[in-house]
Amino acid sequence: MYTYSETPLAERMRPRHLSEFVGQDHLTGPDGAISRLLQSGVLPSMILWGPPGVGKTTLARLLANEFGRNFFTLNAIHSGVKDVREIIDKSAQSGFMGEFKKPVLFIDEIHRFNKSQQDSLLNAVEKGIVCLIGATTENPSFEIIQALLSRCQVFVLRSLEKADLMRVLTNAFEKDEWLKSQQLIIEESDALIALSGGDARKLLNYLEILAGSISKSQRPTIINNQTATDWLQRSFPAYDKDGEMHYDIISAFIKSLRGSDPNAAIYWMARMLEGGEDPKFIARRMLILASEDIGNANPNALVLAQACFSSVSVIGMPEARIILSQTATYLASSPKSNASYLAIDKAIQLVKNTGNLPVPLHLRNAPTALMKSLNYGTGYIYDHDCDAHFSGQEFLPDTISGTSFYQPGNNPRENELRDFLANRWKEKYGF
Repeated sequence: MYTYSETPLAERMRPRHLSEFVGQDHLTGPDGAISRLLQSGVLPSMILWGPPGVGKTTLARLLANEFGRNFFTLNAIHSGVKDVREIIDKSAQSGFMGEFKKPVLFIDEIHRFNKSQQDSLLNAVEKGIVCLIGATTENPSFEIIQALLSRCQVFVLRSLEKADLMRVLTNAFEKDEWLKSQQLIIEESDALIALSGGDARKLLNYLEILAGSISKSQRPTIINNQTATDWLQRSFPAYDKDGEMHYDIISAFIKSLRGSDPNAAIYWMARMLEGGEDPKFIARRMLILASEDIGNANPNALVLAQACFSSVSVIGMPEARIILSQTATYLASSPKSNASYLAIDKAIQLVKNTGNLPVPLHLRNAPTALMKSLNYGTGYIYDHDCDAHFSGQEFLPDTISGTSFYQPGNNPRENELRDFLANRWKEKYGF
């Protein structure tokens, strides 16, 4: 019988070739950005941004292999400037077949590097001593210094779809000898896939937990949605700030704020703080929610959320918990509106559908005589010269005139905005 390996199932199932890579078709598919890099033969420095378990580390290793590069790896949690410099020195000496090919320096959780640590990478990246591939679960715009970010391409990896996770599951049963020996029969996989939350590593870890939790006397064992849920709920960690429960708890927190339940929001916040979550991560998510879910129903929410983020960045724990609590209870207790969020998404979709419509001539700038001769700016009405500072002129391209994107929500503040806009525009936009 096959002997159990101490190497986790997720590691044993890590793809060895790009053809085995599951998901991220927008990057690795025939027309994907990564596929185009392979065709061009050019490997730039890059940041791979996406949630846990979607293949960031694997993709970095596969790219290094495809381009025939040496592969050095650091974890930002355990590494400092000294470690970075040692790797760069090794990289500077690397080369083969008489031709220098810059090695890949992979830094996992690069968002955890501070400014000085990120600065230490700049010269090596700029001079081509290394090809940097950084992996992050956080928005690079916030966590990566601009000088480094400008030298890297950013690729966004998505949570895996159900079909992708089914492939991961099938591959594990077909290829892993230990798993084959456990005599598991997956009758239903919906619960297992749902609990994984689009994370292939979590899915394989859960599968390994199931296989290891069942006594030999119970085998072969049929796994359905109920048995998977029962077994895994007994095995969940309280909180794992590095990925396992990270997205589940923050999801519960955000939904509690959106649902105007300050008590639930504070509970989930406490779970995160006690689990060692970065308070700036919590503050940043509240900043997004203040605009996405409250918006013009209470514009002060965005102001307070921004103040919270700034204060938490300066103060730190444990005092930051008080500021986070104040902001969370305020956001949860505020009236809600997602009208602004819906408006920009609707406008973006229209732009995608209609392309680059020309700017009406009367709205164009005319800094030169040639532009003036072409009637740029002709007919524009300066609104402050009109009664109530309102001209009523057309501001959209002719083909989409009258299209409404923003419809104020039904709350006291936005009802005031609706009345103001309806008084100005009458029936044009349906306010």
